[in-house]
Amino acid sequence: MNPSHTTTPRTATPQGGAGGAHFARAAGFTMVEMLMTMAIAIIVLTIGVPSFRYVTNSNRIAGELNGLLGDLQFARAEAIKEGTNVTVCASSNGTSCSNSTAWQDGWIVYTNSSNTVWRVQSPFSGSDTFVSSNNVSAVTFNRDGYAVGIANGTLITLHDSTDTSAWTRCLSIGLSGAMTSELAGTTTDGATCT
Repeated sequence: MNPSHTTTPRTATPQGGAGGAHFARAAGFTMVEMLMTMAIAIIVLTIGVPSFRYVTNSNRIAGELNGLLGDLQFARAEAIKEGTNVTVCASSNGTSCSNSTAWQDGWIVYTNSSNTVWRVQSPFSGSDTFVSSNNVSAVTFNRDGYAVGIANGTLITLHDSTDTSAWTRCLSIGLSGAMTSELAGTTTDGATCT
């Protein structure tokens, strides 16, 4: 070490504001930022949860109604194509008709001449009810596509567990074989969806 050469120790000089002190900003949120974030989240949830319920109920009910509508249309088309009677009936076991008006327990599509089951619908998983008017437990289409053995304007009414009219849907079946999906309060062939 060279004695003629001395080093003077350097001291760190703080940079920053008027007092010369520099404070590092702590990571995180201030109380105001956190409260604002929570308020926005509460507003979004307040608006979003009812909308989400509407979407889920609407999709479930549409799926249930369209399941039976699709099977009825299939049965009618097959009756015309095969030239024989095809039946859609309520069925809780998936192999035979139950003679029940509670369609939420499931249904089957089968050919009358050979008793061949073409389609099986399982019972609904929820507590929705799907009950027919006029004690209809089966709809049979003949080779001309007409619905036989039912009253004109037969309705199969779908209610959710709350029995709210906003969720009520009906499947209207006419003697001509025409089928329509209806909202609560709609009247077709003298029968009103309630």
